[in-house]
Amino acid sequence: MTDLPGYPSRRNFLKASAAGVALSGLAAQAQAQETTPPVPLEEYERAYLTAAEWAFVMAATARLIPSEGDGPGAIETRVPVFIDLQLAGDYGSADDWYMEGPHVPDAEPARGWQTPLTPAEIYRQAIPVFDAWCEETHGETFAALDAERQDAALTSLQNGDVALDPEIRDFFSILLANTKEGYFADPQYGGNHEMQSWVYIGFPGARAAYRAWPERHNEKYPLGPVSISGERA
Repeated sequence: MTDLPGYPSRRNFLKASAAGVALSGLAAQAQAQETTPPVPLEEYERAYLTAAEWAFVMAATARLIPSEGDGPGAIETRVPVFIDLQLAGDYGSADDWYMEGPHVPDAEPARGWQTPLTPAEIYRQAIPVFDAWCEETHGETFAALDAERQDAALTSLQNGDVALDPEIRDFFSILLANTKEGYFADPQYGGNHEMQSWVYIGFPGARAAYRAWPERHNEKYPLGPVSISGERA
């Protein structure tokens, strides 16, 4: 996505997000990425998303972190795979979350998850509603729109201009957060393919020791990223 109203610049967005999500606990129970080269995205066998949902996630993440620019996009880093695996796992089912009511949709964010729906249920309910809005407003479902209209539709979703039930009205923020997490998480969770985002921002990954570096200011770290599994970029 390129300079949409309300969005930070791409480089600042990526650098500001990296520290918080590179080691995100969200991915703790996801399926591990295979060590063999992954299949192309068009041949990927989905774990949770339907074909229509997959088309939406592919298109939406491609606009949130686009391929054009000086770094890899969500498609190159296989963010849609990360999201699919997360929704199929403990995150998607909110397996270890407190989900009992009462739920207060307009509560302050600090009060936590305020919907009886799990993340997977939110995706399943919100995508067809948003697609219907896109058809009514722009003439086609989101995935069928051109990039300019997709950006406009996502901006409307972000700004609350799309009528969503209270249980799913945080869909945009969830989608954006999951996109960033998939971009920066360790590759074993399906996204950040070949540690491309870590290479782009200079994040060293899961290296075990930095004892020689705490006092060396304003020096570029010379070693490339290492994944949890030991893979090196």
